Amino acid sequence: MPAIEIVCVQKRYPKLQALNNISLTIEEGEFFGLLGPNGAGKTTLIHILAGLTRADGGRVRICGRDTLSDFRAARRMLGVVPQELVFDPFFTVRETLRIQSGYYGLLRNDDWIDEVLANLGLADKADANMRALSGGMKRRVLIAQALMHRPAVIVLDEPTAGVDVELRQTLWKFITQLNRAGHTIVLTTHYLEEAEQLCTRIAMLQRGEIVALDHTRALLQRFSGADLEEVFMQVMRLATHR
Repeated sequence: MPAIEIVCVQKRYPKLQALNNISLTIEEGEFFGLLGPNGAGKTTLIHILAGLTRADGGRVRICGRDTLSDFRAARRMLGVVPQELVFDPFFTVRETLRIQSGYYGLLRNDDWIDEVLANLGLADKADANMRALSGGMKRRVLIAQALMHRPAVIVLDEPTAGVDVELRQTLWKFITQLNRAGHTIVLTTHYLEEAEQLCTRIAMLQRGEIVALDHTRALLQRFSGADLEEVFMQVMRLATHR
């Protein structure tokens, strides 16, 4: 059973075709990259996966659960780390994670909270108020929140944008461990070296359409050993002029 199944998904806004008949299957246990320039449709697709936006057409399933007809089960399978820093300033880090656990009925989740805090370098901030944290630390908490219910599928939307090298290294070490344990990872990033090192397969979006989809190694070989940044630029140029 695929981790994510997207079939003929469309989304149009008054002046923009955000997604144009997108079909994509991501297998269980993959580390999958979703790349594209700003406005390509990546975040819209993630919002549809998460139930934050309703598609105009098509079907989406997460671990076999339809995101419309079986939305509760589908959302329980998914953990999303958004681009935006969203937090409640009235709680500590630990309180924030306990509340997040409670949304999924997990009342005794402190052992997992402690493990996530340790792996994300947040153990010494557990009792700090959220408003006292730096931007990088707040982003770590967002990642921790997405992991509280141990979702089968973890979507990371620009998780390291504007953060320090230490966080990037800490995050990828932990996320790689989760992937090896069987979690499916979907990553969007503008740091193409991250995608090249981490993702086994990559889809590239441009103007709401998939313009390249292949295993990372095959993409690199197709373009004569260029690195992923060079491949990306070539694919985007070809897509623009077709």
